[in-house]
Amino acid sequence: MSSEMNPNVEIGGSVVAYAPASSANLSVGFDVLGAALAPVDGSLLGDRVQVKSAEVPFALSSVGRYAHKLPDDPKKNILHDCWVAYGEALEKRGLGLKPLEMVLEKNLPVGSGLGSSACSVVAALEGLNAFHGAPLNEHDLLLLMGEMEGKISGSIHYDNVAPCYLGGMQLVLEEGGVISQGIPVFDEWYWVVCYPGTVVSTAAARAILPAQYRRQDCLTYGRRLAAFVHASYSRQEGLAASVLKDVIAEPYRAALIEGFNEVRAQGAQNGALATGISGSGPTVFVVMKDLAQAERMKEWMEAHFVRNEDGFARVCKLDMAGARVTGSEL
Repeated sequence: MSSEMNPNVEIGGSVVAYAPASSANLSVGFDVLGAALAPVDGSLLGDRVQVKSAEVPFALSSVGRYAHKLPDDPKKNILHDCWVAYGEALEKRGLGLKPLEMVLEKNLPVGSGLGSSACSVVAALEGLNAFHGAPLNEHDLLLLMGEMEGKISGSIHYDNVAPCYLGGMQLVLEEGGVISQGIPVFDEWYWVVCYPGTVVSTAAARAILPAQYRRQDCLTYGRRLAAFVHASYSRQEGLAASVLKDVIAEPYRAALIEGFNEVRAQGAQNGALATGISGSGPTVFVVMKDLAQAERMKEWMEAHFVRNEDGFARVCKLDMAGARVTGSEL
């Protein structure tokens, strides 16, 4: 839920915004589908940003498990860009930035395929907007989030920022003035996600894709995406699961992810509905219907797919709330 929907947001003082991790593409929807993730154990999987009053125009610091992966120079941190862009948006409305300090709690690894940069962007802009009394509406914020994400990845795309901000599963439209809309989800699905601890940069993952695709692959992509959306609305779970297959990216990106084929094989042996690459990787996801099976799959991936201490696995459902203000203190 965005801050504009929260009448209890305090203007000024201190606010903390949380943005969930997200999985883009979901095999069947390259660049147009994404879903926000919520661990079933109640823990938070995502970044938090505190925005609080300060005596200087701007200050920035970082804490959290993956803070050491961020640039030392605050001006090279995407949160600085968010602050500048948000200030420009306020200026267009005849408003100004308040003196503030931002603290980023970086809980998602960079280059993981879990929408790490989108998480930071969404939490930062949600926090900035709440701190200033929510002068930007949901549409304006989402446009700004896409723009900031584009500064990192090289092109504006919403398949991470839209679910991260709005929650649930989002279909990116970018037509008729509509950026993204949520589609129905299967509540009984468990999404087991595992980050091995290694890095696949978005640029490298893009570079490995072919410049042109066969007509048959394009037709298959369109047919399966349409079938998935139709099945989601008509509640045909079996049909939806059967088309969670990737002909666009996975055939090429799988080679970048050590152990991916073994994960797919293990998932198939343990009743998985589908297995795929989260975003551009190296995180992978396995969809299951049974919680006990999902927990066993998580344990197997922790033992066989995680490569170092940075890696982790979580059993998730979809986070339907998206970004939200969670309080005033980290």
